[in-house]
Amino acid sequence: MPELPEVETVRRGIARHVCKKRIDAVVVRRRMLRLPVDKNLPEILTGKTIATLRRRGKYLIFNTDGGGSVIAHLGMSGVFYFSDSPPHKKHEHIGLLIGGRFLIYHDPRRFGCFVWHAGAPESHALLCNLGAEPLSEKFNGAALRACMRGKKTPVKTALLDGRTVAGIGNIYANESLHAAKIRPQTPAGSLSAARAELLAAALKTVLRKALRAGGSSMRDFVNPESAPGYFQTQWKVYGREGELCGCGGRIKKTTQSARSTYYCPRCQR
Repeated sequence: MPELPEVETVRRGIARHVCKKRIDAVVVRRRMLRLPVDKNLPEILTGKTIATLRRRGKYLIFNTDGGGSVIAHLGMSGVFYFSDSPPHKKHEHIGLLIGGRFLIYHDPRRFGCFVWHAGAPESHALLCNLGAEPLSEKFNGAALRACMRGKKTPVKTALLDGRTVAGIGNIYANESLHAAKIRPQTPAGSLSAARAELLAAALKTVLRKALRAGGSSMRDFVNPESAPGYFQTQWKVYGREGELCGCGGRIKKTTQSARSTYYCPRCQR
């Protein structure tokens, strides 16, 4: 599933082509995604201008000039790309005609969503309970520790909970905990101020490195230009069970909350 760096890469790739531009037509070929597409979406969006395109956690928010937004999620396999033709291929579910080209939403597994919301985006159920944005200026060790306070769950499990920190998925939780030298099984609420500061800094560093590399490509992810990301070539622990860590320890794999966890028992304490 695309995580924060991949979604932000998509946002940046789309924004310069759609912001301040009018939606001239909307084609919906399939309504049944993870959440049903509004049957009136063509009538709602046609003629509106996309004012801004921003990201909240793993969600993209297309804000329109007349109020209201489309909240989109890529699910497991969703991608956006531009085409000269309206959506017609298998798994091309939605197309927005903008500036003479169609912005296509393609999703083979249909776990994504494309939801119209007339109110403030943050009032929607998909967004209203999301936690702190890890790349925001306000996010630091104190903010992270406040999010973790009282939690007995493992710190990695807490990071995967979007109500704690928004946008962190399995890859970047593993990589950030390794960078901070914190064992994934550590109780979240036990983090000291110093360790919380290390983890907050590691999250920012890892996410920014991933953004510079265009995200990580596993299976389906490509950016709007259909190019893959390359951060997978920089993974320190994720997917590297049995290999040597930079400290000389051997990377282990375990399972937490049905998700694969990779860590080095030598340097992660």
